[in-house]
Amino acid sequence: MQSSWSKRYSEQQTSDKLMVHHHIRSKMIEPQDCDDSDEHDEAVPLPTLPPMPRERVPLQKSNVCSRSYFMVVMVFFHVYIINVIALLLYVHYNNSPGDVLASPNRDEASGGSNHHKPPEFNQQQTDSGFQQDMYLPRLEGIRVGHVQKLSLVPGNVHEMRTLSLKPLLFEIPGFLSEEECRVVVQLAELKGLMESQVMVPEGQEELTEQLNLSPEEIFNLLDLNQDGQLQLQEILTHSRVRDGIWLTPENLKEIYAGLKADPDGNGLLSLEEFRRLGSDAFQRFLQQRGVKSSQLVRNSRHTWLYQGQGAHQVLRDLKKRVARLTRLPSALVDLSEPLQVVRYEQGGHYHAHHDSGPVYPETACTHTRLAANTSTPFETSCRYITVLFYLNSVEGGGETAFPVADNRTYEEVSLIQNNVDLMDTRKNCDRSNLRVKPTKGTAVFWYNYLSDGQGWVGEQDEYSLHGGCVVTRGTKWVANNWINIDPDYQRQARYQQLVSQQGEEDEEEDEEEGEQPQSQPSPEQLQTADSHQEL
Repeated sequence: MQSSWSKRYSEQQTSDKLMVHHHIRSKMIEPQDCDDSDEHDEAVPLPTLPPMPRERVPLQKSNVCSRSYFMVVMVFFHVYIINVIALLLYVHYNNSPGDVLASPNRDEASGGSNHHKPPEFNQQQTDSGFQQDMYLPRLEGIRVGHVQKLSLVPGNVHEMRTLSLKPLLFEIPGFLSEEECRVVVQLAELKGLMESQVMVPEGQEELTEQLNLSPEEIFNLLDLNQDGQLQLQEILTHSRVRDGIWLTPENLKEIYAGLKADPDGNGLLSLEEFRRLGSDAFQRFLQQRGVKSSQLVRNSRHTWLYQGQGAHQVLRDLKKRVARLTRLPSALVDLSEPLQVVRYEQGGHYHAHHDSGPVYPETACTHTRLAANTSTPFETSCRYITVLFYLNSVEGGGETAFPVADNRTYEEVSLIQNNVDLMDTRKNCDRSNLRVKPTKGTAVFWYNYLSDGQGWVGEQDEYSLHGGCVVTRGTKWVANNWINIDPDYQRQARYQQLVSQQGEEDEEEDEEEGEQPQSQPSPEQLQTADSHQEL
């Protein structure tokens, strides 16, 4: 009986340990001693313990799961923060002001390191003796609407926004101050502006003789889709480039009728019908009938402003700013065309065109033709980059239109469809994929050529087709800085060598004669500036 009581007591102690906050309300009664005799023993009732209320003790749950979850969340959070910081640092150093302010010849400044040069250019010696170590930096557009910070002027930060990727086109508001815009316009007026295009150009028959092409060969070249017939679009494209006359399909039909070139009146020229036309038939017809200024490819006035040594400080500062913007070597910028300033009166326009044409083996660049060592009638300006400045805010119209910007494909023939001519900036500017409104002080610049993948000039970017919409109210003032680079590396290197040698000889002559070095452009420079082609 004693052992039975002890067992119950032990169980009670175990219960008490679980309920640590509860006190036993009464003492336990000890059982009386009794004999071991079974005969005289009487059942002694065990004292009953008062019922003890049991309360649930809230047990503290394990923190293992919550702590593990917290650690996982914190690890992912820190990894995310580290990635964001790394991305910000990458963008900062990739577009930092230090890059823009650095010398374009930063490879030389860093001890001739070839870190930024393509492998193909490193220590590659050519037959002409020119080491191909010149590299053309190319800005990245990232995506349309992407904004990059630039430091082009001490104490000022510019924002450059990507407008399109085909062509690679950027916009920089506030590139010029109001004072700089005023000075450029006044310098242009002081020098005097000339008509950008004569009414009907002459001398086309001489060019035809130089080409030495038969009517059949010309017909085959003009027949873009090779269907054996010349469509209106094919003739219009050729006439606009060669004659500078903006003919519409209706105009062309009138010329056909006047020259009796299309007897069946279907608007198509067969080879036999084309043979009956002289090489200058269109030109003679237009001269007899007369051409209005609105029918020209371009209706404006322009002049050229020298930006070299001895030029106005504003013009020299502008050229340095362009070099920082494009990150090109200063030598390439210095040897490019002078600044062109253009004025469009009300009704002025410039139909869609390319600033530079494709370069073929038989084509020479205007700026390097002296170093080409060949004679060819085919020339183009080889304008690698166009930087366009708006010198005033136009009251009405005058936008810069890019008809096929960011198009999926480009086909020249498809630019004229269903009597809608996308290149006609007098009628169809609103159909262009992109239009930039002229705002005073804003600059836009784009690449007219693609990269060849080795740090040099590649093929022409056909998506760079652009034009000036007709000015409906007021006057429009713009300026152009073109960076001329020959896609043929050897011709460009040879040209720069010739210019450098000529400059050294001129300096030696000046020292011998005791004169100051020339601060004004030489007659050859002026002649070159005035002979730049307007494409």
